[in-house]
Amino acid sequence: MARQQHSIGQASCPASNGQDTRPAKQCDSPRRTDSQSVSKPRRRFLQQISALAAAPGLLAGLESRAAQTQAAAKPLPTVQLGPHEISRLVAGSNPLNGYSYLGPHVDKHMKEYFTPDRVIEFLENCQRQGITAHQFSTRGASSDVLPILRDRGSTLKIICLHSDSKKVKEAADAVKPTALVHHGGVTDKLFSQGQSSEVHDFVKAAHDCGVLAGVSAHNPDCIKRVADEGWQVDFFMTCFYFLTRHTLQGGAVHDSPLPLLEISYPFYKDDPLTMTKVIREVSQPCLAFKILAAGRRCASQDEVRAAFRFAFENIKPTDGVIVGMFPWNFDEISANVQYTHEFGKNG
Repeated sequence: MARQQHSIGQASCPASNGQDTRPAKQCDSPRRTDSQSVSKPRRRFLQQISALAAAPGLLAGLESRAAQTQAAAKPLPTVQLGPHEISRLVAGSNPLNGYSYLGPHVDKHMKEYFTPDRVIEFLENCQRQGITAHQFSTRGASSDVLPILRDRGSTLKIICLHSDSKKVKEAADAVKPTALVHHGGVTDKLFSQGQSSEVHDFVKAAHDCGVLAGVSAHNPDCIKRVADEGWQVDFFMTCFYFLTRHTLQGGAVHDSPLPLLEISYPFYKDDPLTMTKVIREVSQPCLAFKILAAGRRCASQDEVRAAFRFAFENIKPTDGVIVGMFPWNFDEISANVQYTHEFGKNG
């Protein structure tokens, strides 16, 4: 996923702190008393400014509404999920929920940055720039923003990660998603424990709720099994990196002479070649994620651009990508939209 914490190597200038450092202009007129110098209209103006300063949510709303008057962005290339057309670039949710895959310090920074107002601002900005879908998670902390977004006119398609087959209807009623997808880490675990039927039950329950059903996985063998066994899944979410291999029964890392610390993740360089081969073999649409290795392929914009190019050149024309973004001091949305226009043209 593309995140600024390490996802963009080109840092922009820090934002102004809002303080005017210029010398004060001297007055030619004689000094007046406070009661004379502050008129009633001026007092009202200062009171209004103070109220706005104390209400960042209101300011964000005003800025959002002003931005909506701008011309619509050029439409992004699209793919089809069932009857729904979505952009080939989907906004991910990990940064919004403070999951960096880079350790607790970056997690904390993301959580502090993505206040509810900023989550709304971010998702509205995504839609203004042509992104029409958001990968959402019921495990995340940003659940409360969906009703607000919809009240403000958002038409983002919500692709919702969930993992409890017994509470699928509850999730469908609460989120009102376009699709429900079985969570990748849980998929990997259940398959490794011989309990793939629970994932299959989830797929059936999602269809019973009248929404699209997908399966996410980090382990490419899970995707192959679902396809080979003919499950009625509408699409897959496919991680470029087999991150759960060290936690699964019989995982390759258990036999590795290189032990991993708990904070580390096994981002193996050749994993994307394995997963993209599977993506090309299955007939269902796939949404590839972690194409930027959770910020590890983001030392420069050249590297980010190359990662987008690799992704789109190695998945099917009917597939898309999910990218998490952290626009802390760089406009990652615009950059990723540009790379999708450049390399994501269907056919």
